[in-house]
Amino acid sequence: MDLEKITDELLEALRPLRFSAPVTHVYNPLEYARAPYSKYLRRYASAPKEIILIGMNPGPWGMAQTGVPFGEVTAVKEWLEIEDVVNTPANMHPKRPVAGFDCPRSEVSGKRVWGWARRKFVTPQKFFSRFFIANYCPLQFIEAGGRNRTPNQLRASERKPLFAACDRALRLTVEMLTPDYVIGIGRFTGERARIALRDLPLTIGCITHPSPANPKANRGWETVVGKEFEELGIKISDHQQSWGYEEGPSKGPGPRSAGGR
Repeated sequence: MDLEKITDELLEALRPLRFSAPVTHVYNPLEYARAPYSKYLRRYASAPKEIILIGMNPGPWGMAQTGVPFGEVTAVKEWLEIEDVVNTPANMHPKRPVAGFDCPRSEVSGKRVWGWARRKFVTPQKFFSRFFIANYCPLQFIEAGGRNRTPNQLRASERKPLFAACDRALRLTVEMLTPDYVIGIGRFTGERARIALRDLPLTIGCITHPSPANPKANRGWETVVGKEFEELGIKISDHQQSWGYEEGPSKGPGPRSAGGR
């Protein structure tokens, strides 16, 4: 099964799900922004990978606009060199418009993640020769006032079928890409990876989430995650360049879980 088929299966499992107040709007960029997402898979998801990084779910100015995980518009267009047709959600919140690659806003988390990758690896080809970035859940949940609601904040009865579908998709993705490491970007995805992948022979851990709402991320996120990668046994050479953004592979030691932040 390839990643396109895994995506199709995940979408099929998610379509019947319904979410109650305070959620009023649900976006699925894997449906309305499938064209750039498919381009991302075709270009950068070849197996095997040494390390898979897992985000939580789409941000309003990142993946919700471009279909690419942590998909800050400028990074996706200029570094990943991906741009394609993006439609709009059927029920769009007026405070969370989808303008696709014309979106004038920038997502800080995506800017930090892809800016780090660009400085460390210079080219996407070098980065994706070792890494792949995926999202655990493709759905964005929005409250009446426009506030985002994260998957872990949903009602337990709503989380159960959602997490079952996302766990399966994550496991199939990992089995296809055969990494040594699966690293959650944030504690939530590290915990979900430990549940979904508990019997697979790989190292599971997490790194600090780059969100500006996370105080730790605002104290030099790249330095923080550099130390966390080292603690996980992942070696990353320093090829820092000045790109106008914000600031030899190691094998995992076997089946274990590493502590996260």
